Amino acid sequence: MSDLGDLRALLIEPNSGMRVSLHNMLNLCGITKIEHALTAGTAARTIQSKVFDLVLCEYDLGVGQDGQQLLEDIRHHKLTPLSTIFIMVTAERAYAKVVSAAELAPSDYLLKPFTADMLLERVMKAIEKRKAFIDVHGLMEQGALRESIAACLEGEQKFSRYAVDFMRFRAELHVILGEAAEAERLYAELFDMKAVAWAKLGLAKTLFMQGRFDEAEDILKNLVAENAKYMDAYDWLAKTHEAVGELPEAKVVLDKAVSVSPHAVRRLRKLGEIALATGDIETAETVLRKVVSKAKFSEFRDPEDHVNLVNALIKKGDHNQAQSVIRDLEKNMVGLKKTAACRAISAAMVHALTGDERLGEELDTAVAASREDIGLSTDMKLGLAKSCLENNREEAATEVIMDVMRNATNQKAMSRAMGVFESAGKGHLGKELAQRSQKEVMDLVALGVQKAKLGDFRGSVELMTAAARKSPDNPQVVMNAALAALKCLENLGWDQKIGEQAKQLIESAARLDPMNPRLKAIRGLHDDLQRKYGINSSRLSK
Repeated sequence: MSDLGDLRALLIEPNSGMRVSLHNMLNLCGITKIEHALTAGTAARTIQSKVFDLVLCEYDLGVGQDGQQLLEDIRHHKLTPLSTIFIMVTAERAYAKVVSAAELAPSDYLLKPFTADMLLERVMKAIEKRKAFIDVHGLMEQGALRESIAACLEGEQKFSRYAVDFMRFRAELHVILGEAAEAERLYAELFDMKAVAWAKLGLAKTLFMQGRFDEAEDILKNLVAENAKYMDAYDWLAKTHEAVGELPEAKVVLDKAVSVSPHAVRRLRKLGEIALATGDIETAETVLRKVVSKAKFSEFRDPEDHVNLVNALIKKGDHNQAQSVIRDLEKNMVGLKKTAACRAISAAMVHALTGDERLGEELDTAVAASREDIGLSTDMKLGLAKSCLENNREEAATEVIMDVMRNATNQKAMSRAMGVFESAGKGHLGKELAQRSQKEVMDLVALGVQKAKLGDFRGSVELMTAAARKSPDNPQVVMNAALAALKCLENLGWDQKIGEQAKQLIESAARLDPMNPRLKAIRGLHDDLQRKYGINSSRLSK
């Protein structure tokens, strides 16, 4: 019980009577450091500000998000450490619905009614497993991925009852490192061991990473045929169709997924986007209304959802409803960085439909807002640029498209940006902008390389990171900046600030292009330098 006395617990339960009962049960288990949250929103804010060992969450949280949607936000935004135990409390009548459609599973479920002894048994079981993975979790959170793989191998030998879990972690780590072939071998081995459907799903993911879309599609189709409620398989099957340009097929898959599990906001959002792209305006409107309604209660709501709904309503010719959505955007998205830009973009759409003379003013407002680092998506920027071109604001469109081009992660993204000008009959201008944007970044990189050759390694880092700030979503530029930082460390010795910079740049590059062959060499140099200077990964985060 001594371990339990040190645990920090968060109890998420809207019903006061049940909250008191659960609090008392935790006390009987020896857990006394307990905080309460009555809603998903309060819980998310509390979890962001404090670290908890145990989260005990009621599934039915009343108005707003349910417990599963809250867990989705927590996992997606990495609000808790890997070691946090999340136990969902649910009535038996809701359990089948929750567990069958839950792509993000909690550590455990507790079916009502239960006793303090039953709660204690589940908590102790989760703690026992957490202890086995403590080294792996710690290394992963420090960014020491190679060391995490080694710790998994040790764990397989030391804790044989969790061997499959350690193998799964290893496979996921290889995926993070962009080593799809290594991950593929592990997932294939796990599948041969009959380690449930997720091994087959992991195998499909690695094939997708390698561009083997037909093979991935075959596996994913079999998965959803075998288990009609395996939601991750639907998502990856839709993603595979989308990757090869089969948007109608992707829409069919997501339609089916949403009929099985109708509450996952990210899936609904994707279905809405694809419905818009395929011209299915009725579906787009219906789905995007659900997205706006459900996401409203999330701490991570996105004003772009309102813009997409306005877009669907405009395509339908319903400017009155579109204006109503804009008012809701203004009311419920106050204080978010994107709100001003999204309101202006939405208003411009309505004004274009109604012929309102305020159209130009709203476009200028949107372009000005988009100059800031507010996280506006590429799709939103391309839509804004198109509106500018349609309304004789070529200079504003050029500014927005240049920003998109600087951050183009691949040729497909660059082609989409050029396509905005091509659709307006100004393809020559799009090509000129593409050349100019590439030259701007290349000039900065060339200057950085020149400085490094002259021995000015810090100057090289400054220029390369400036290029990365200008093009934060361009993997080649980000990798060049990471390499400049590493060369500076290699030649001038360890510098804490530059070391942290290098780590963040490598993580960004891995997120943008995990299969890039340069990434492995850059990670290797980073690991070598840490060993050379006796740097512990955890020091980089302090």
